[in-house]
Amino acid sequence: MKFTVDKENGLAIFHLHENRLDSNNAAEAKSEFLILCQSSIDVLILDLTEVTFCDSSGLSAILLAERQLRERDAGLIVVDVNGKIRSLFEIAKLTDVIPLVGSIDEARDLIVED
Repeated sequence: MKFTVDKENGLAIFHLHENRLDSNNAAEAKSEFLILCQSSIDVLILDLTEVTFCDSSGLSAILLAERQLRERDAGLIVVDVNGKIRSLFEIAKLTDVIPLVGSIDEARDLIVED
């Protein structure tokens, strides 16, 4: 799985450099999310702008990160410029639980507002 992580001042930005988040890479994503969520971050921004497909395994990885962060009073924001993941979140009724924004700048603005 190809990804990069940028960390700064309690914020981690996880950029997934794959076109799919599915059963082929969800287990590795879960492992990486667990490592990040156990670090001293306050907010994880999950950048899915390159992702064109996500299945239930990928969604499960994202939900694992959300639960881990919520237990520590930390937050998760998902970035999806293309809107491909948005419909999956809406169908699963997760848009009230996990904020979806169009860009990393919007995610940063959302953090400042809170």
